[in-house]
Amino acid sequence: MAREFTSIGVVGLGTMGAGIVEVFARNGIDVLAVEISDAALDRGRTTLTRSTDRAVAKGKLDPADRDALLSRVTFAVGLAALHSVDLVIEAVPEHLDLKQRIFGELDRVCKPEAILATNTSSLSVTEISVATSRPNQVIGIHFFNPAPVMKLVEVVRTVVTSAEVVADVEALCARLGKVDVTISDRAGFIANALLFGYLNHAVGMLEQHYATREDIDAAMKLGCGLPMGPLALMDLIGLDTAYEILDTMYRRGGRDRRHAPVPLIKQMVTAGLLGRKSGRGFYTYERPGSPVVVPDEQTPARVDGAVADGARGISKVGVVGSGTMATGIIEVFAKAGYEVVSVTRGAEKSARVCEAVKTSLNKGVVRGRLSEADRDAALGRITWSAVLEHLADVDLVVEAVVEELSVKKALFASLDEICKPGVVLATTTSSLPVIDVAMATHRPADVVGLHFFNPAPVMPLVEIVRTIRTSAETVTTAQAVCATLGKTGVACGDRSGFIVNALLFPYLNDAVKMLEASYSTADDIDHAMKLGCGYPMGPFELLDVVGLDVSLAIQRELYLELREPGFAPAPLLEHLVTAGYLGRKSGRGFRDHTNR
Repeated sequence: MAREFTSIGVVGLGTMGAGIVEVFARNGIDVLAVEISDAALDRGRTTLTRSTDRAVAKGKLDPADRDALLSRVTFAVGLAALHSVDLVIEAVPEHLDLKQRIFGELDRVCKPEAILATNTSSLSVTEISVATSRPNQVIGIHFFNPAPVMKLVEVVRTVVTSAEVVADVEALCARLGKVDVTISDRAGFIANALLFGYLNHAVGMLEQHYATREDIDAAMKLGCGLPMGPLALMDLIGLDTAYEILDTMYRRGGRDRRHAPVPLIKQMVTAGLLGRKSGRGFYTYERPGSPVVVPDEQTPARVDGAVADGARGISKVGVVGSGTMATGIIEVFAKAGYEVVSVTRGAEKSARVCEAVKTSLNKGVVRGRLSEADRDAALGRITWSAVLEHLADVDLVVEAVVEELSVKKALFASLDEICKPGVVLATTTSSLPVIDVAMATHRPADVVGLHFFNPAPVMPLVEIVRTIRTSAETVTTAQAVCATLGKTGVACGDRSGFIVNALLFPYLNDAVKMLEASYSTADDIDHAMKLGCGYPMGPFELLDVVGLDVSLAIQRELYLELREPGFAPAPLLEHLVTAGYLGRKSGRGFRDHTNR
């Protein structure tokens, strides 16, 4: 039977420590909150009071419950006050020597049966435990920020942590209403090991001027449904904290280049640009600690109209293709007021595309998103054809055919002959080099990537991919078109994966490697990313939806281009695809979907 904790100590009353104090006090447990000085103690008390007052103001906590919560908290200066608590959780800055000193002192102060826990998010719990004479009673209890809100707790056992201590802490997490995942002591644990490689990669994109901070963040929020973009999240975490976590993971995690902190992070930390807490990081904030972003010299002007300075006028659009993406793009352009010429290979495919567009528009009417008049007007703007020559007088052609380079190159060579001068030729490829398609024409300056996301009528994002030959006028025209469509266009260079896939799929690949190493289960990894990071889906849920074969193909392309060992496809992913485990579409992937 798990032991009952009646008193708990918390060392360190910064944002995280004060949040942990609140979690325990909310659940009826007496808490002894400890800091190193009266000034630090006052700051911690203020943080706790502000948090509980906000909860009352938002109707999430009754005033009487707040008062009862605060009455359970005792504040003290110095570790000696912790002599009689059942459990101590340390929540001081991420410096190993500091944590070891504290644990050495806690070992001397606390009663022999007390459990000593660290809230570290990246340091070795084992290395912290050896500073004590009771390493079997040392454990990691990693809360996520803000602790009163976030449901996940990573319970980190070392090779010598006793099974009883693990069971006691798991029971405590359940009492707190938290979801715990129990794992062994490895750099970054689950959430940070998967999160920070992705964040570091995003900073690398910015450092290389591949895309703007706004476009990188918008791409991941709108393309993947993430609660925050990676650069805004780095500002929230704190660039100094992010640097320490990455550096620790690089040194302790096999020196994977993906975890070697991008030099820009170190430069910003040295310059005091730490994120929200300093008032400036990747973005500039209203004041230190404020979440309100204010414009600065890096904030770009946005294209917000159909015709912007330097953009060509577009009124008639051709769409080539017969798949789901093509039908969605036809619908998007027709609803936005463009004349559309739909070209497919053969009358039968043309009829299918026509029927699919009508069905989708009718659904919009049924769901109240579209009036019957708007539906009829959109359909009236579409011309159906099986002849490429009908694209001779359009202003923009969007290609949405199969992802085979030879097919696309042949199509663009034909469009080069058919279309009038000045026509923008766009490919919707998600993985092929746009420059290869562009060079199949005699007008590479007019060729651009317009990567719509599926389903195109719903997804608000378009990646605008410029090659080294794409003219500024063509990019500006593409941005203006996206604005008219009501889409957010994010501009980037012509590299494998563009923004979204280049950041998303290495993260998914890392999750597969974690599972392959038997570090955790697919369910716990999914829980960690959904509950700890606010992701809409866990990596294995997403892999099964996307398709393991699709994921493998994209990861291979990224590895082929970047040649970094950390991007090599996980062998487990390759084996599953070889065995026919493709995800939902095959009925089996990382989970069995045959009865769902």
